[in-house]
Amino acid sequence: MNQTILAPQVLLAEVTHRCPLQCPYCSNPTELIKKQTEISTEAWQRVFAEAASLGVLQVSISGGEPAARRDLTNLIKAARDADLYVNLITSGIGFTQQRLTEIIEAGCDHIQLSIQDVDPDGAELISNSSGSLEKKLKFARWVTDASVPLTLNAVMHRLNLDRLPETIDLAIALGARRLEIANVQYHGWAELNKSVLMPTREQSDATNQIVDQARQEHQGRLLIDYVPVDHYAEYPKACMNGWGRVALIVAPDGSVLPCHNATNLKHLNFTNVNDASLENIWYESEAFNAYRGDSWMPDVCKSCDRKDIDFGGCRCQALAILGDPAAADPVCSRAHPQNLIQPEHAESTLIHTKEIKYRSNA
Repeated sequence: MNQTILAPQVLLAEVTHRCPLQCPYCSNPTELIKKQTEISTEAWQRVFAEAASLGVLQVSISGGEPAARRDLTNLIKAARDADLYVNLITSGIGFTQQRLTEIIEAGCDHIQLSIQDVDPDGAELISNSSGSLEKKLKFARWVTDASVPLTLNAVMHRLNLDRLPETIDLAIALGARRLEIANVQYHGWAELNKSVLMPTREQSDATNQIVDQARQEHQGRLLIDYVPVDHYAEYPKACMNGWGRVALIVAPDGSVLPCHNATNLKHLNFTNVNDASLENIWYESEAFNAYRGDSWMPDVCKSCDRKDIDFGGCRCQALAILGDPAAADPVCSRAHPQNLIQPEHAESTLIHTKEIKYRSNA
């Protein structure tokens, strides 16, 4: 074991890529993992036990839509039996009130509900599913009626950012304890829809002000986490709080990843939980050690006083825009003062929503 590497704190368990919604910014890869290659209930039980032994404190059970797995209640019970804090990340679609009761009784500690828009037509446009907002609101009320802590995850983009104040009001009205205002990150499906989803500079600037004001107004009542528009930032985000520093992801087929889109880095091999323990993968695998520390960094990053803040930024973004996963994040104004990623089409007033490329259903 490499004693200089800290133990992970969070496991993101992507138990399936199946989902009833087809959101065009889905964080899952464009090549979705099929049901027949998903690892078994027993394999997940072992993963949860190994994660707890490794030092993980919290598991977020995600997808796709986790409710697509018939064994979801058993998975939650296994995670709780491993003494992990269990957070369920869900669209709310596919749940009955009885099934919600079952997962709560199995040990679900917290529920994070995604919403596509506060406007029914906007929600239908993004999810490609009729009546999705109404179903989500009903689910949210079931959660709060059961006294389970609720986080609202509002994914924001050009088509709904102007309704951010209403989104904040909805979180308050639903009794959410936390609101995640997450601007779309342009990888995978979102990269395919950048021309439709990328906000304008004016929207981005207005969002920053709205978030600051809301944090002051609702302090002590609603915790607001904010992921700003990456392409307008002066400095890169600390992707996953640093590569292989805090969190690990287990994909539906058992592949263990340092970030959601790591499979884009074709030069890396990602070990499967069927082939090695989580401990071995976390400490010893090539993929998790590839961009740890600063030895891999270009000189401009290695000498930067922000290297322990953003940890070099996003490797997938460096690959996508610069063709080199070890390059300085193209967002960074210090490394790239010429602004390498001026958003395309973002200032156009004409948006063709018929051009949306919806994710498929695994």
